[in-house]
Parts: sequence; structure tokens; C-alpha cells
Amino acid sequence: MATANDRAVLQTIFNPSTPFGDIPGLDEEEEEDDDQKEGDAFAPELLEQVRDLELQGVSAAESGDVSTALERFSEAIRLLPERASGYNNRAQALRLRGDVAGALRDLDAAIRLSRGRGRTACQSFVQRGLIHRLQARDEEARRDFEQAARLGSAFARRQLVLLNPYSALCNQMLCEMLGRLRNPGG
Repeated sequence: MATANDRAVLQTIFNPSTPFGDIPGLDEEEEEDDDQKEGDAFAPELLEQVRDLELQGVSAAESGDVSTALERFSEAIRLLPERASGYNNRAQALRLRGDVAGALRDLDAAIRLSRGRGRTACQSFVQRGLIHRLQARDEEARRDFEQAARLGSAFARRQLVLLNPYSALCNQMLCEMLGRLRNPGG
């Protein structure tokens, strides 16, 4: 039976460019732990209400209604200001609206509230790393991707490879070699 690490290595080799292509099931235990910790930290009725607001916000953002998404995420934050997820979600909506400074403030808050641990922290580090990368702040992006990779993000690991020209070259050569092995005549 393959370990989680074995599956991660195989996923990286055979699907090196799949964004957010983390290994299915790899982080399920961590997500359950995050949910349990939240259930212990916040009143269950309030937590359910906030999660529902966040789901409404995600649906609104997916349908292109960023204003409604921001309203829902802001309401969730107002109800539970110590919950990191609301800040991470609102940061995504702020980015969609073009408010990068606001998104960075919310991502900093999400990372601080999550204490740099768990799924929300991982997502926040990835999101902040992408913003830094778009702003050509590669060292800051690298630090965020390193943190996200430590938390299990395969996407962050691939971003680290792309930020390292030598690793990118090795990865390209490995992909070409595997392609030739799969299709020797082509």
C-alpha cells in the first residue's frame, strides 16, 4: 500500500502542472481536525450561520456577483471576527474586485488568526504568494509558498519549482524524458 508521501511523489511526477492538484484524501484528517477545533472554539449555532454566509459568498463570487460576496464575507467576519476562514474568503473577493491591498490585509489576518496552521493558513499562504509573485516580489512569494508547501500544498511546491530556474529546467527535462518513455516512437 502506498503512503501519502508516495502518492504525493507520484502525483508530482505524473501531473506536474495541475493547479491545486493535491492528492485526494491526503489532507482529509487535517480538515476534520480543523472542523473539530472550530466546533470547540465557537458556539455551534453561530459557526453554522457563519459557514452558511461564507457558502453564500462563494456562490455569489462564482456567479460574478462580487459585491454580494463581499457583503456575505464581511457579515461572517462581523459575527466571528476570530475565525480565519472569513478573511481568506473575503481576500479572494477583494482580489477579484482589484483591491490587492485589502486582500493582503485580510490574508495577513487569516494567517495570524490561524497561527499559520491548517487548511485556511495553507490557502492564505498560497493566495498571498500568488499576489507577491504578480507584484514581482519573488522572495516574499517564495517564503509564502514554502510555508504552504510545508502545510501540504502541491500547488505551492510547483510554484517553488517555477521560482527556481534550475529546478524548473530539471522538471522540464524529467517531463520530456517521461514523455519519451510513454511514447517511444513519437
